[in-house]
Amino acid sequence: MSRRLRWAGPILAGVAFILLWQGTVWLADYPAFILPGPLVVAGRFVEAWADGTMTPHFLATLASVVGGFAAGAIVGLPAGYLLARSRIARHMLSPYLVAAQATPILALAPLIALWFGTGLNARVLICALVVVFPVAISAMVAIRGVDRRLLEMARAFRASRRQRITLIEVPAALPGIFGGLRIGVTLAVVGAIVAEWAGGEKGLGVLINLARGSLFDTPLMFATLFTIGALGVACYTLVLAVERLLVGTRY
Repeated sequence: MSRRLRWAGPILAGVAFILLWQGTVWLADYPAFILPGPLVVAGRFVEAWADGTMTPHFLATLASVVGGFAAGAIVGLPAGYLLARSRIARHMLSPYLVAAQATPILALAPLIALWFGTGLNARVLICALVVVFPVAISAMVAIRGVDRRLLEMARAFRASRRQRITLIEVPAALPGIFGGLRIGVTLAVVGAIVAEWAGGEKGLGVLINLARGSLFDTPLMFATLFTIGALGVACYTLVLAVERLLVGTRY
C-alpha cells in the first residue's frame, strides 16, 4: 500500500500538469508553433522515434552522458578523498575547484570545442567538468564525516591504510558519496546538452536547435525536451538503484 501511495503522488501531479497544459492551449487558442498541446507533442514524440529522427541524437547524447559521468566520477572521488585527508591539498586546490565551478560551462564550451573539436571527446570533457565538483565535494564531506572512533579502533587493531579505506572509510561514507553521484549524473545530462549547443552534428541539443531553427518544428522541440527529462530521470534512477543495492537506503 505504501509503495502504491508513493507512486500515486507523481502520477497525479503529472496528470494535473497535462490537464492544465491542455486547458491553457484550448482557452488561449494557441497555435501549435507557439504552444502545442500535450496530444500534439505525444504524437510528434512517437513519430520522431518511429521514423528514426530521435534515435541517433539520443544515442549521441547518451554516449556523452555515460562517458562524462564516468570520467567525472573517476576524477572526483579520489580528489574528494584527497581533499578530506590532506589539509595541504584542501588549501591548495579548493579555491581552484570553486573558481572552476563558478565559471559557467556555457562560456567554457566554445573554447573546449575550439581546442578539442566537436566530437565525442570534447563532449565527454565538458560533461566531466560539470560532474567533478559535486562528486568531489560530496566525497570530501562524507569522508570527513566518518566516525573517528571507527578510525581509532582500526588503528588499535593495526589495520593498514588500505584496509582503513576499503573496510571503514568508504563503506561509512557511501551514503554521502552517492548523494554527490546522484547530483553529478543529472548535471552530466545538462553538460551534454550544453556541449551539443556549442557545436556538434548529433545529439538532443543539436536536435533542439534544428527544431527551433531550420525546421521550425515546435512539437519536435517539446518532444526532445521530454526525452532529455526522461533521460535524466532514468540516469538518476539507475544511480539510486545501485545505491540501494550497496547501501540499502530507502526513500
